[in-house]
Amino acid sequence: MDLAHGVDVKVHLETFVTQEGETERHVFDEPGTVVQMGDTLYVRYREINEKEHTNYPVTLKLRGDGSVQLSRGSSDDDTHLRLHFANNRRILTRYRTPYGDIPVETITPRLDVRLTTEPLTGEIYIEYQLNANGQHLGNYRLRLLFSA
Repeated sequence: MDLAHGVDVKVHLETFVTQEGETERHVFDEPGTVVQMGDTLYVRYREINEKEHTNYPVTLKLRGDGSVQLSRGSSDDDTHLRLHFANNRRILTRYRTPYGDIPVETITPRLDVRLTTEPLTGEIYIEYQLNANGQHLGNYRLRLLFSA
């Protein structure tokens, strides 16, 4: 399997957002691709929400050092989120909105990545807290499964 040229996969994503004692669950099942460049694996798909009429490109970058970067939206869009996750680390980044950039911070108490090559499958599980402008926005869980 030649990951350098990309492999089509099925992506199943579940996210749980807990804010002010309430938890919301979101589920997406989308086609995607997996590409490897050097020691970094890229999982790409489009997050389509028909109720909200949104269609965002999403990329998860699985780095060789075990950290994960999530990008949602393209760099051309007026809304672009890039979050970084590393076990037991606080990482500051920016969320670009039509109203300007907002500093956001992720705190990641748990990050697990499991990959197999024959057949190509993967599971990414991230628990994180999100802060913006020094305020706690919520607790998040993300579980992404992919398979060729």
